[in-house]
Amino acid sequence: MVSLTDLYAAAGRAGLLTPAVIGSTEVLVDFRAPDAEVLDGLGLSSDYAIRYPASDVMLDSGHELVIGGVSYRVREVRLVGDGSEARATLTRLS
Repeated sequence: MVSLTDLYAAAGRAGLLTPAVIGSTEVLVDFRAPDAEVLDGLGLSSDYAIRYPASDVMLDSGHELVIGGVSYRVREVRLVGDGSEARATLTRLS
């Protein structure tokens, strides 16, 4: 069975993830922007959000991070599935 960490590592090597700078640490995340297609084109995302292995970084509401030179503030963090993956909704800062 493939672990979530291994899956994210493979996705990172394939260029499917986006680097996010959290404090002084760079983490590869699945970044979603408004109006980005999700579910193989069946829907559109309406929020900025990231998904990442929960073991990679501890985020909480109010934390700030940088993706592609743009700053975001974490609104909410939820664990997904068995708790090994997390989803954080973000607010873009000016």
